[in-house]
Amino acid sequence: MTRAGPTRRVAVRHYGAPPSPSGGPPDGWSTERDAVVGEEPLQLRLEQVGGELPLVTTMRTPGADFELAAGFLLAEGIVTRREEILEMRYCRDVPDDERYNVLRLRLARSAQVPDRDALHRFTATAACGVCGKGQIASLAERGCARLTDDVRVPASLLAALPERLRSHQPLFERTGALHAAGLFSPDGALLAAREDIGRHNALDKLFGWALLEGRLPLAGGIVFVSGRAGFELVQKCVVAGIPVFGAVSAPSSLAIEVARDFGITLAAFVREGRLSVYAGAERVIDDLAPT
Repeated sequence: MTRAGPTRRVAVRHYGAPPSPSGGPPDGWSTERDAVVGEEPLQLRLEQVGGELPLVTTMRTPGADFELAAGFLLAEGIVTRREEILEMRYCRDVPDDERYNVLRLRLARSAQVPDRDALHRFTATAACGVCGKGQIASLAERGCARLTDDVRVPASLLAALPERLRSHQPLFERTGALHAAGLFSPDGALLAAREDIGRHNALDKLFGWALLEGRLPLAGGIVFVSGRAGFELVQKCVVAGIPVFGAVSAPSSLAIEVARDFGITLAAFVREGRLSVYAGAERVIDDLAPT
């Protein structure tokens, strides 16, 4: 079976295009082939003695599947270290058209494997993009501490991140339909970026990369995302140790509460040289000219 790529080519009819020199239809319609983003399910299965258990099924853009799996395991508190992921591999005993949509995971005994009730919750909610425990208290119970990084970031640098991230979104340029998450250094250098049709998946891929590369915690780092700042994204930053988080769109009330409780600087509505800081303003250096 040929492994699916992140995009597909499909036929589409456009209206309003100028007539072709060869004599196109008089009503202004034209037919072309466009690139669209790929979307397929990915099921994660846990190998255990006596069989395996389905952990979660999520809709994603094919690509960086191992990073996505690692990031999900990290965000949910199932693993905390790279060494707890013993093996990840695609299934071979499934139909050919599902081979690259089913991933087997073998974890160390120290991994916190969910019970069956939790497994049912994962499977039921993953397609909707809900992938956090849903409670702020659970972060503290997992040992997540308040972030005390003394990094300071110019407001002008934060305001420039949407354009910097956009310049590293090749799939978005081709399809116009993907979210992105980027990791930046305190001076604004892009360290890594990941794209996916799901904004949670994009961040899981990014943090999965960091976990597999042994870069956690990401002290002093800045994460910027192309969508809104919801609770699930901010709690992932808590787990990964990210002190500064920015988003193009609005934050939620719970995201703000998490950011304030765990010492994360939260900037939203970051666009066109402007931004609004909802938590951790002490880390932002005011160097933007008033508008």
